[in-house]
Amino acid sequence: MSSAQINVLGGIGFATTSSSSKRNLIGKGYFMPRSSAFFAIRNGTFTTLSYSRHGCPVRVFNEKVVGIDLGTTNSAVAVMEGGKPMIVTNSEGQRTTPSVVAYTKSGDRLVGQIAKRQAVVNPENTFFSVKRFIGRRMNEVAEEFKQVSYRVVKDENGNVKLECPAIGKQFAAEEISAQVLRKLVDDASRFLNEKVTKAVITVPAYFNDSQRIATKDAGRIAGLDVLRIINEPTAASLAYGFEKKSNETILVVDLGGGTFDVSLLEVDEGVFQVLSTSVDSHLGGNDFDKRIVDWLASKFKKSKGVDLLKDKQALQRLTEAAEKAKIELSSLTQTKISLPFITFTANGPKDLETTLTRAKFEELCSDLLDRCKTPVENSLKDAMLSFSDIDEVILVGGSTRIPAVQE
Repeated sequence: MSSAQINVLGGIGFATTSSSSKRNLIGKGYFMPRSSAFFAIRNGTFTTLSYSRHGCPVRVFNEKVVGIDLGTTNSAVAVMEGGKPMIVTNSEGQRTTPSVVAYTKSGDRLVGQIAKRQAVVNPENTFFSVKRFIGRRMNEVAEEFKQVSYRVVKDENGNVKLECPAIGKQFAAEEISAQVLRKLVDDASRFLNEKVTKAVITVPAYFNDSQRIATKDAGRIAGLDVLRIINEPTAASLAYGFEKKSNETILVVDLGGGTFDVSLLEVDEGVFQVLSTSVDSHLGGNDFDKRIVDWLASKFKKSKGVDLLKDKQALQRLTEAAEKAKIELSSLTQTKISLPFITFTANGPKDLETTLTRAKFEELCSDLLDRCKTPVENSLKDAMLSFSDIDEVILVGGSTRIPAVQE
């Protein structure tokens, strides 16, 4: 048996492998830094990015360039510091920033965690999952706009607009995404103590030209010179140093907050070619959270006779507790959920106290786990490959830390 070292932002993970087996590379306990991909290849005083889609590499002399993972649910920004890529912590001290923008009735704009926290009490003015709409027309998003709490309308050209009644304005998706990008860049500028103006942004491999252009426009609106739009699975491969590989096939499994993307790549001496992609656009970590929320609400209703799903404040607390429990169950076999004063009745305050085991969590999510198999099978089928043809497997996204997902 040999030990394959994985370099991940924030630490080093190890996967034990044998020379005859395929490798499953997982940096447990660390955020998979797609946003650091731009910095994966270094050459002298400039940064070089090899990428087959558009030919020439990017070269930037003596300037700070950030790598940005603009996600459906969460986003992150990375910088080069001391010759190594580093995820920038935001003003709240977190390594990821919720891709959420909200406007209050007084006209104040909220971005990130502060916007996410008030989403339940201000649903019609809180914009999330905006990545689903960027660069798309109204006739392409019939299913997507049913999944959000804000109003999605079309302009005279059939383009998607997001309505904000709090300030009486309609936004293009790229305008909302620009607010998220601006916060990320502000955090990076604060960290570096210099103004950041150049970036590389990642997008799903299945994004079409319209979606890629709109993403680049979002960067421009945020005041950025977007040097390159790069495929997310390519970025993940670069972050693991696979650009040094020769003639290998890589399977990238990306389970984010709102979508599940699977891509097959072929890499040969720094050049990446996407062989196939498959996506379940309505399967992500949020769905696993919701199963816990529904379970907690059901238990509480049976024992206390109160439906917490109808209480906006209680629902917000349930959602936060569910996400925390999911994360803890990635390393523990059970977790305690304690929510004092979750609601009030005529008889006084009510508390929620319970224990959730990993086995129960997996039971609640059994159908979601089954759905994880389909995109993998479809991607292999489209590329006319079998799993035995895969040389490397990369798991990306926080929810790939769920043990049942890894299995």
